[in-house]
Formats: sequence, C-alpha cells, structure tokens
Amino acid sequence: MAVASYFYPPLAPHASDARASRGRLIDEPASPTRTEFHRDRDRIIHTTAFRRLKHKTQVFVAPEGDHYRTRLTHTIEVAQIARSLARALGLDEDLAETLALAHDLGHTPFGHTGEDALDEVMRPYGGFDHNAQSLRIVTRLERRYAAFDGLNLCWETLEGLVKHNGPLLQPDGSPVAKYAERGVPVALLEYDALQPLDLASHASAEAQAAAISDDIAYDAADIDDGLRAGLFTLDDLGSEVPLAGQFLEEIRRRYPTLEKSREINELTRRVITRLVEDAITEATRAIAEVKPETVDDIRRCGRTLIQFSPVIQTYDRGIKDFLFKSVYRHARVVPIRREAGLVVRDLFQAFFDHPIAMPPVWSAGLEAVEPAKRARRVADYIAGMTDHYALDEHRRLFAQTPNLR
Repeated sequence: MAVASYFYPPLAPHASDARASRGRLIDEPASPTRTEFHRDRDRIIHTTAFRRLKHKTQVFVAPEGDHYRTRLTHTIEVAQIARSLARALGLDEDLAETLALAHDLGHTPFGHTGEDALDEVMRPYGGFDHNAQSLRIVTRLERRYAAFDGLNLCWETLEGLVKHNGPLLQPDGSPVAKYAERGVPVALLEYDALQPLDLASHASAEAQAAAISDDIAYDAADIDDGLRAGLFTLDDLGSEVPLAGQFLEEIRRRYPTLEKSREINELTRRVITRLVEDAITEATRAIAEVKPETVDDIRRCGRTLIQFSPVIQTYDRGIKDFLFKSVYRHARVVPIRREAGLVVRDLFQAFFDHPIAMPPVWSAGLEAVEPAKRARRVADYIAGMTDHYALDEHRRLFAQTPNLR
C-alpha cells in the first residue's frame, strides 16, 4: 500500500522530497500512512533521549520556578519556528521539524557548562561535542528496535543533524574553521565512513531552516528568561540593543499602563516575528538569486541561503553580545555554572576510575577495555543524565554536593 498523495504537499523544486530519499542504512518496508521524514520525526519523539530533555536546563542551572525554559521547551519552540519557515519557503515541514526536534539530543546536563566540563575531561580521548553526541544517540545509543541499534533514520535526517550549521570539511578535505585546531569529532568521521554524509557540502534548506530557528528561539527565550529572573531590566535591554529599544518604545506608546509580564511577552513575540519575517524575506531573495532546481543545488551552491539580512545579522550579534554579558556571565550565574562544571568533572573521574559505580548496562566489560573506549562510555553515560540525576549521582558518590541555586 503506497502512502496517500495528500501526505505529500506541493514543494518547491529545491525542497527535500521524502519520495526521493537516499534511504536508510538498513532497509525497511515503507509505511502506508507516513512519509519517511514523518516516520523519523515520530521516532525521535519516542526516544528516551528526547524525554530526558524535560529535565535538562537551557541556560539556568536548576532554576527556581517552573516558567524557565528547559531543553525540551526550547526544542519545541525551535520546531514551531522551523515548521513556519519551511511552510513559507515551500520546504518539507516534516524534515525541518524533525531536525529541530533532534538538534539538542546530545546536550549534557547543566547546559553549555556541562558540555564544556565534559569536553575538558575528554580532551585526552577525542573531546566531547554535543552535535557528535546527537549523532551517536540516533545511530548507536538508543536501543529500541529489534533489528538495529539507534533509530535507523533517513540519510537526509542524519545529514541535516550533522551539517545544519554548515559543512564540516573544506572542499580539499581539511576541517572547517570551527574544527581546524582539533579536527572533526571522531564520532562524525566514524559514521561518515559507514554511510557518507557529504561533509564538505552544505545541508538541505530544511536543515538550514532548523538552524536559524534555533538562533531565533535562543535570542527570544534568553531575553524572556533573563528578564523574568531579574538578571537585567527592560530598560537595560532597550538601551543596549537597538531592535529591542524600538519595540519597547512602540509597546509603551501603545500600552502605557501594561503590566511587566505582558510587556516582556509583547517584546519577545515581536523579536521572534521580526527575525522570522526577515529570514523568510532574505531566504526568498537568496534562493531567487541562486535559482536552485534541486535539493542538491542547495547543497552545492557554496553558501548558506537561509539566513538573516545584513541589518538583522547586526541586530542578532548585538542581542547575543548583550545576553553573553548580562546572562551567561552574570554574577549570580557564574558561581553556579562553576559548581555545575565541578559536578560533571567529579562524576567523570569517579566513573572512569571505578566503572562498576555505573549501572551494569554501562559498566559491563569496561575494566578490561582501553582507556579511550572506557572514557567514551563514561561520557555517553554522563551526557545522557538530567540535571537532577547528575546531582543525585554526585550525592551518592561524594560527601558534599553543591547546591546549584
């Protein structure tokens, strides 16, 4: 039974077409009710790794209150924006949403603090990269199916997951600037040897839509959470970020007696709308200039097509610079981040020295394996932890555990 035609809405010629997918590493019968990209989305939603995002922090470590973003709520917001962009640009919405839902699966507990700490202790063994960890999760670590490890996702999903921020290699095979010093993470190269993902090309337009959606959601969410946490004021933001200042002036002129919580919401929704509309306009202009006729034309065009206009790029950098200073390096946040990093480093050393301290499914056979393989298994275990579980494990193993509040 073939998938009904109404499951395939009209797409732009350069969009990814599930009917023309390069397939899965292990062949599977087609679904009679879902496209291949639709199946990938569903598989990601049902993973243990996706559910754990509920208890992994976005920016704030163990935040007080229930209204701050977690990795899960951030991911849902990215997926909503990605679908909106895909629909406006005639792309495959299922693939764009799938990539948005999967993009943070590899993140550690305690946000970027946890990743930095895990990368530090893993330096002698190849380092740690959350993007590479996402790939490990969907190709190896999730064990739900009888016929294979991982999720056996489509080539297009894996390609977009790995390359949504751009190529990993130069045309001559050397690493791009991000990886110039330390090289492309081993996990990415190992999988590429098994199923080549064209690491020197750009990804599909759907992957690019997911990537810029992440940027948009980050900007708006960190403004919202930072304001509600009292790390800075609306006036601080308005005076240093021109785009926010314009919106704030408009809101106060139109609603002079508006309560603070609604004022914050009015500001953040205007930021999202402006960034989304600019990305659509700029992508439409760039695509018209390049005139891609196939998805491979997108991959081979040599540049990212879905991005902000130069004016909004400047605004975006301004927002990120403000947030770096006012949130990520705030005097209230830095000590908590430092102690969260200590928790991760302590756990790594304890489990590396005594693998039996991990559950049997993780510790089995580790005493006899080489240090690099032992370290990677320990990193896999720690990276999968939620914030709460990491703290519980630390309390189990150590006499004193920081209070991350």
